[in-house]
Amino acid sequence: MKRFFQKLHHFFAALWRAAPVRHVLLLIGLALLGVYLLLRRHPAAMATLSRGFVRPWHRLMSRLTAPLPFSLGEWLIAAGVLALLVYALWTVAGIIRQGDRALRLYRFVLSCLTALVLVYAGFSYFWGVYYDCSDFEDQSGIRGRAVSAGELETVTRYFTDRVNALAPLVRRDAEGRCREELWTIFDHSRVLYHAVEQTVPCLAGDEVPAKPFFFSRILSRLNFSGFFFPFTAEANINTDCPTALTAATIAHELAHQRGVAQEDEANFVAVLACLSDGDPVFCYSACLLAYIHLGNALYEADYDAWLDNYARLSAPVRADLAENNAYWQQFKSPVSQVSDAVYTGFLHSYGQTLGLKTYGKCVDLLVAYYYDEAARGN
Repeated sequence: MKRFFQKLHHFFAALWRAAPVRHVLLLIGLALLGVYLLLRRHPAAMATLSRGFVRPWHRLMSRLTAPLPFSLGEWLIAAGVLALLVYALWTVAGIIRQGDRALRLYRFVLSCLTALVLVYAGFSYFWGVYYDCSDFEDQSGIRGRAVSAGELETVTRYFTDRVNALAPLVRRDAEGRCREELWTIFDHSRVLYHAVEQTVPCLAGDEVPAKPFFFSRILSRLNFSGFFFPFTAEANINTDCPTALTAATIAHELAHQRGVAQEDEANFVAVLACLSDGDPVFCYSACLLAYIHLGNALYEADYDAWLDNYARLSAPVRADLAENNAYWQQFKSPVSQVSDAVYTGFLHSYGQTLGLKTYGKCVDLLVAYYYDEAARGN
């Protein structure tokens, strides 16, 4: 038995000597994750971490990256992917030329594992903290509630009428589809939250614009219209997809930048911010986003009511919906399905047990907030 343990000791000692720095970094990453998992049990500690570290970091980085005409986060991701490819080719070439297959493969796998753990630990501290603090409902006092099919129909009709009224105010092509200039949308994003932060102080933040994502086609293949990169605090937007929902997507990602973590709440905040701002392009995009979520819910709750509302949509609105559906349909593939599964798993890891279905909460907030206004209008 003693001989066995001696051999085991020599084996692990040899592995350690093969890549000591990687092992140290891996242990650091695992330790950070362990501390994070322990802190998750204490909401007060997570709230302190959010106020004292995460929000200040995001505000600092958003100020530093705002002057850049490109997304720093995108190029950091690209550099990481390129480095991985180069390292993989270098490992294969080393095996072919010099042998040591087992050792080189071990170093490669260890490097990938270490990078994965460190990145996930970083996401946990720079973003996951938000999921274990008070959410937007708690901070703002705006709360969703259970709604009846009748209430859902009333608010859906309200946004149907609003999106119809706003449709003629946006620039369109010969086929009636929204074709606003992207640069004007991105330029306005800097001041988009001015109005709403006056009435909802928890949304206060700096004047920073969203960033167009250069490799947007790749985002489309992964089924992403945008994402917030917490390390650089940049709201990255897919500019390849149809223009009609671009402004609402920008508002959604900027909500993340201002500390709204949950996807469903960020959708509601996007609608609230755009309608508070009053810009016709952003209002149209937000009302279209609201109609999509409300309409999908109404379709399940009362098909006849949904059919009646859909029949009320104007031709330009239908053209935008058709273009959006056709665009995303072309990317339905195993790649997009895997991307959805990975993102759902990511949400699960931070306690968002409904996964991608958490977008449904947006409907409860929309109905609760806009019902009185919708009922008066009807």
